[in-house]
Amino acid sequence: MLVTLKEILSKAEEGNYAVGAFNSPTLESARAAVEAAEELQVPIILSHAEVHFEITPLEIMGPILVELAKNASVPVAVHLDHGSDLENVKRAIDIGFSSVMIDASHMSYEDNVKTVAEVVAYAQKRQVSVEAELGMITSSGIGGEETPGGEHHMDGDAADFYTDPEVAKDFVERTEIDALAASFGTVHGIYLKEPNLDFARLKSIYENIQKPVVMHGGSGLSEEEYVTAINSGVRKINYYSYSAKAGAEAVKEYIDSHPNHFYHDFAVVAKEAIKRDVKRAMEIFSYKHKAVR
Repeated sequence: MLVTLKEILSKAEEGNYAVGAFNSPTLESARAAVEAAEELQVPIILSHAEVHFEITPLEIMGPILVELAKNASVPVAVHLDHGSDLENVKRAIDIGFSSVMIDASHMSYEDNVKTVAEVVAYAQKRQVSVEAELGMITSSGIGGEETPGGEHHMDGDAADFYTDPEVAKDFVERTEIDALAASFGTVHGIYLKEPNLDFARLKSIYENIQKPVVMHGGSGLSEEEYVTAINSGVRKINYYSYSAKAGAEAVKEYIDSHPNHFYHDFAVVAKEAIKRDVKRAMEIFSYKHKAVR
């Protein structure tokens, strides 16, 4: 069933768990996420990132995601990820997305506030949830999405990009967003070195804003890191690069072991591999696993 991000995260807040947001630029990745969620009976967020429009345009992928959500046996929010163009944000809402992220984090603070507030005003009239970003989630440069204003690599002091807990409070109060994407040490893409996550900062952000915190660059972490993040206020975890890599590796293995190749076989193999990977993530995020909370 199609629901808003606010509905999904409100229940996650009550239950102290997180909901996975799975970027789905292809039919295979979207079906993999929905099937895994239905098997586990957990809510999910199907996302389409603005930078993935070149893979599948919004006008094509958007209605597919909305239809999959409506027909799912579990709650599904359909979300625009890292929308930097206001027209794209509005198009996603008009297509039927129940949630959008407006990413103006590359702008000055006041311009960020102004831009986000404009989107919130448009979205609220249409019962659509809004996520925004404060600080800057950096990128390893391998497998992750580019962020607005270009990629922000891990070179230099990453802490310079981190979200300030006091500023976060002002930002949330002035914009009235439903969820805040915060920077505390995760990166987009494949990790080139062990992440150094500032959980004390994350907890302070959560306590200050009293709203769900979103973790971008959420794939590739350890189970213990996920659990600590959830217990520190993270309610939405963006997950993409490692599942996409799992799909690619499964296709490569299939090609190496089968003499005859047909494209439709690649799609099936990739979907099943993605499904296994995201299902494991869902189990951890929803605590359907053996880790101690």
